Amino acid sequence: MTDFARRVERGWYQGSPWLTPLRPLGWLVGRVAGRRLDAFRRQRTAPPVPVLVVGNITVGGTGKTPLVVALAQRASECGLSVVVISRGYGGKAGRYPMTVTPSSDPAVVGDEPLLIVRRAGVPVVLDPRRDRALNYVVRELAPDLVISDDGLQHYALPRSAEIVVIDARRGLGNGRCLPAGPLREPASRLDQVDFLVANGGVWPRAVTMHLKPGKLTRLSDGLTLDGEAFRERFGAVHGVAGIGHPERFFRSLAVLGLAVTPHAFADHHAFKPEDLAFADGRPVVMTEKDAVKCQGFDNTRLWMLPVRAALPGTVLDAMIDRALNPDSAPSATAPESVEKERE
Repeated sequence: MTDFARRVERGWYQGSPWLTPLRPLGWLVGRVAGRRLDAFRRQRTAPPVPVLVVGNITVGGTGKTPLVVALAQRASECGLSVVVISRGYGGKAGRYPMTVTPSSDPAVVGDEPLLIVRRAGVPVVLDPRRDRALNYVVRELAPDLVISDDGLQHYALPRSAEIVVIDARRGLGNGRCLPAGPLREPASRLDQVDFLVANGGVWPRAVTMHLKPGKLTRLSDGLTLDGEAFRERFGAVHGVAGIGHPERFFRSLAVLGLAVTPHAFADHHAFKPEDLAFADGRPVVMTEKDAVKCQGFDNTRLWMLPVRAALPGTVLDAMIDRALNPDSAPSATAPESVEKERE
């Protein structure tokens, strides 16, 4: 992320007077987004198979990919045939639609689709035009459920249910649309989705989700250590993150008791070995999303920290059921019931 981009982001979330001249443009973006949504609702058609869209209304990472993985795994456990469709941001596929396999090149298919196919074990199909991806998977794979990774604003894609993930710590910033603020659509869009998911905290009417860290895994040989064993062995690390909100990852390392030297890169950064060649010999810990791009590097100091979306299975079931039965009564779960489920 460039210094200018960081300055803009700080202004969105912490306030900055120099953003004031951009407010009219942000208002215009919000108006256009609202009209697009109105047109979509007037012309809305039922998808050929149930489609569950997982997205956000803010720029940057909110934690939706772990939720996509959790939903795909849960639906598969329930006996459903599941396919995930994605834009494949960061990849350079020469043709679409393209099916992702566990051995796909992340430079071609993108980091998030490769992470999803490896973690969830379900087919992932890429196409910037998600409506075309949907038609392809219906024709070729005939799934029981399609999960769209992102695509909330892709209104050419018919959908059965919508989930929006919010970063509960950062919220909606100044509440303004791009470029005056971080919103892709006005905040009122949250009132129209089937489920709100608050990542890392409480939000009105939202289900609370936490990202739980797994064992740290060395990329060179697959060796795993839990957080305590890793801390006792190393103590201090370089934290590397090429994701939408890298500070969240650095905090998760600090929570493990590690002394972290942070290194933030742009979202979907194409890592090179020299990016990770630190002279002090300390371990380099990265996100699982970044690790899929660094597996072949000749560096025994590279580790990854995987995370999973932690929320009750009953909530995942309700989300899946909503997509399968879109005409049923709204089934959003209040945070209180989620906490009760955990106890």
